[in-house]
Amino acid sequence: MNRKNKNQFRMQTAELGKSLRNNKTLYLFLLLPIVYFIIFKYVPMFGNIIAFRKYIPGQSYFGVSWEGFRYFEMFLKDEAFWSVFKNTVVLSGLSLLICFPIPILFSLLLNEIMQKKVKKVVQSLTIVPRFLSVVVVVAMMNALLSPSTGIVNTIIEKLGGEAIYFMNEPFWFRIIYIISELWQFLGWNSIIYMAVLSSADQEQYEAAMVDGAGKIKQAIHITLPMMLPTIAINLIIALGNILNIGFEKVLLMYTPTTYETADIIQTFVYRVGLMNANYSYGTAVGLFQGVISLSLLWAANRITNKRWGCGLW
Repeated sequence: MNRKNKNQFRMQTAELGKSLRNNKTLYLFLLLPIVYFIIFKYVPMFGNIIAFRKYIPGQSYFGVSWEGFRYFEMFLKDEAFWSVFKNTVVLSGLSLLICFPIPILFSLLLNEIMQKKVKKVVQSLTIVPRFLSVVVVVAMMNALLSPSTGIVNTIIEKLGGEAIYFMNEPFWFRIIYIISELWQFLGWNSIIYMAVLSSADQEQYEAAMVDGAGKIKQAIHITLPMMLPTIAINLIIALGNILNIGFEKVLLMYTPTTYETADIIQTFVYRVGLMNANYSYGTAVGLFQGVISLSLLWAANRITNKRWGCGLW
């Protein structure tokens, strides 16, 4: 048995070596992403040790004394933490419910445009916002929604209403955030679905048309089942990142008057962990968030594997 395993291992090693020699260029393309993930994703994981130790700047990187779960108990008893946790779940949940299905619908509608030039123009116009920096997007929102010079408030006043300070009111924060996310990433998120639709078997659609199926029935019985594996994978990834919403945009958008609905876990960690130099506490909160995200990713992957037979692993 051992000899058989050794022979299999040698054969697999030989096949791997042959594949590396024959596809050197392709493997070289993987080198930089691998180095990036090792340096910026895996190496920083060692810093999570200070969630269990008391860290003092200028002393040992791994902390000066063992504190156990003290910092976890602190934030679980902290009313402010549960407020930001609720805000994070609500904001990310609304983003998922609205910003996840709309690109799918958009790709279905875009696929029905027969003129290639029109389709390319629409795709280009919706993809361009993805390449704008968060700072530029927030600056545009501030300009458009300004109570004194913004075009939105100008229209409201022309219609007889009063100017609204959108960026300074808790009620409007989530609405503005979700609309800006949808505008910025609609075209980008639809690219992968457009790629799936471009490889569709046209004979199936022709057969459906012969049977009298309209566009809606074709979408329900042919297009959506074909897109289902891609949708499932994207949904798993989205659920895994449900607590990791846009920190930079929220940080640039929120003000002390909007903390009620705008303060999320990442901004809480930034304010408490970095601004107040409470690094161990901030790391504990971040680790707690990471564990929940990993659990959601695992659960979503297991459900999609059982339900639709597709997943990340």
